[in-house]
Amino acid sequence: MKLRPARRIVPLMAALAVVTAVPVATAAPVEQGNQGQPPVRHGRFAVDPRYDATHVYVEPGTEQAFVGSWTATFGGTATAPVSGQVTPTTSRTTTQVVSSPVGPLSVFDYTTPVPYPFGTERTGWRVTDLDEAVEAARADGAAVTVAPFADPIGRDAVVQFPGGISTQLYQLTAPTDSPPLASVPENRLYLPPDSVGAFLRSYLSFTQGRIVSDDRKADGAAIGRPGTTYRLIRLTSGFGATTVAVTDGHLPHPFGRELTGYGVPDLGATLERAKAAGAEVLSGPVRAGGRDSAVVRFPGGYIAEIHTDR
Repeated sequence: MKLRPARRIVPLMAALAVVTAVPVATAAPVEQGNQGQPPVRHGRFAVDPRYDATHVYVEPGTEQAFVGSWTATFGGTATAPVSGQVTPTTSRTTTQVVSSPVGPLSVFDYTTPVPYPFGTERTGWRVTDLDEAVEAARADGAAVTVAPFADPIGRDAVVQFPGGISTQLYQLTAPTDSPPLASVPENRLYLPPDSVGAFLRSYLSFTQGRIVSDDRKADGAAIGRPGTTYRLIRLTSGFGATTVAVTDGHLPHPFGRELTGYGVPDLGATLERAKAAGAEVLSGPVRAGGRDSAVVRFPGGYIAEIHTDR
């Protein structure tokens, strides 16, 4: 299987632990059937967003360039590279966990083909009980695409919510700690109107999340389509922040390729540091929806949205 450019994604390897609690907002009505907040069927499995990392699959041999560029842009630290197998079938990758003020990353630089479906999961979420979380996800309408398996420091599984949104769940064998975040990253999803209702029911039920806002006339300039509008839904839960862009799929590159959005106090200064560290600004800056944003490609292929933190 051909390795794809970086994905954002959270710990496949829990080796990769990283996390601030997100306030729970009052639920707003969700359309697409006008369903309200899904019923609570189980307990809350989230630990803290500090341990919920984007999974970044870099182009082979570019891990150090990516990590250096990222930390030069945002600050933070990285674990020493560790080479080994972190999937249930034979593979080999060099892995680093990056802790930065804007969010954690689990970085994978594979020296073998990546076993399917790894590389399709966006993030790794740390959970309090893996087996119970997997069963709850299934009951909430998600598919278990990778059954629980052991890795060098814990256990993992991959689940997929309606709409094709995959995340890895993990539980560590030993307790770990990670510094607080300066801002909680946004899991950025793009969905069609046909699947957003089923996604929201499943995702909100599993995460025990809430709808923060649902704007049906958001400024399309934020996704590369000035002069148009789209539906923008903001969610929050113990796993962090999520934004859902509901569109017709007519998206200019690179929108839809960015997996995570990162909040910073000064976008201009951050973009200058990124460019000096080898990153490329693919789109923006643009002002829309009360904040400035840009999309950046880091060495190794990882694409991220960066915005002013409000």
